[in-house]
Amino acid sequence: MEKDTLLMFSMTPLDKGESVSKYVSRSLDIIDKSGLEYRLNPMGTVVEGSWEEVIKVMSDCFEKMSSDCNRISVSAKFDFRKGKSNRISGKMQSVENKLGRDLKK
Repeated sequence: MEKDTLLMFSMTPLDKGESVSKYVSRSLDIIDKSGLEYRLNPMGTVVEGSWEEVIKVMSDCFEKMSSDCNRISVSAKFDFRKGKSNRISGKMQSVENKLGRDLKK
């Protein structure tokens, strides 16, 4: 299966107060166990896989969060490029090559 889709998403419960890391960490557990390539950042997570795989991971995260959260904010951005894989690291490498140096990761 082609790994031609990048999904950047953030999912946050709005009814659980100021600190929501308990709920967000459950999503990261789902993402990590999916076996898909991913990168966590302070504002969300980027997941790489087929369209079907990334949609399933996001849906699984939503199902888990909605089991005990009544209001959830979800932001998602997709980048599909047919026939291209290893784009999480490849996109960064391309920029670093053009700069001639490594960037912070």
